[in-house]
Amino acid sequence: MSTQHSRSAARIMIAPATFLLLVWMIVPLLMTLYYSFRRYRLLSPDRQGWVGFRNYSSFIDNPAFWQAMQNTLVLVVGVLIITIVLGVLFALLLDMPMFGQGFIRILVIAPFFVMPTVSALVWKNMFLHPANGLFAYGAKALGLQPYDFLSQAPLASIIGIVSWQWLPFATLILLTAIQSLDSEQLEAAEIDGAGPISRFFHIKLPHLSRAITVVILIQTIFLLSVFAEILVTTNGGPGTASTNLTYLVYAKSLLSFDVGAGSAGGVIAIILANIVAIFLMRAIGKNLDA
Repeated sequence: MSTQHSRSAARIMIAPATFLLLVWMIVPLLMTLYYSFRRYRLLSPDRQGWVGFRNYSSFIDNPAFWQAMQNTLVLVVGVLIITIVLGVLFALLLDMPMFGQGFIRILVIAPFFVMPTVSALVWKNMFLHPANGLFAYGAKALGLQPYDFLSQAPLASIIGIVSWQWLPFATLILLTAIQSLDSEQLEAAEIDGAGPISRFFHIKLPHLSRAITVVILIQTIFLLSVFAEILVTTNGGPGTASTNLTYLVYAKSLLSFDVGAGSAGGVIAIILANIVAIFLMRAIGKNLDA
């Protein structure tokens, strides 16, 4: 069989799966676009009508929108800083020979496989609870007043929970990058008198730059849509202190029963996510070509 016939057969075989994937992605997007231009409230479905861009303007004019945008930015940047800094440190630590190295690596990676809802519930009830949480018991043991993290520092608490979930991913990628570093280069630097800190900043960290950019790209795309952790722990509160753009779309659609405005917010979120993804892809492309 010729190469052309093989390619044609391969296209025919993957065509059904590709078609189903396109339908699964395009149909919800088209429905979201459709409802974003219509007045549609769940409490009065009989009063529908074409409103043009009114849903978009009302969503953007909502005072909670800019608060949600700010919270989304703080959440993404905060989680990226924590996971990259700690990921580099954990990767360096796990790269060292130690007793039970394989078991320790499994323990470090394990949180990434916990469902976001489950991890949020565990953190809310076992660690951050102001009366029965482990942090509260620790504060009482030291004679201190327990701190209500989810009420007094809701966004920081969510950043901590999400960072705990994504730290194993960053550690795994960075550990793989460190293990690909040529050991002869490190040995030559050590022979020349370079200390551990000098070797890290001049050899290891530049070698990790590409892996770090990959971590930033993948995590940013997912962090823009953080939802379960907020729903389970704070419900976007107090007020809108921990409301991000994704939760605001949910609140508009299913708490305020305004499907039209929620759909408009969903379209805005998709546009912003694609802008960020395109920007990061170009930045990573330049980094990989360097």
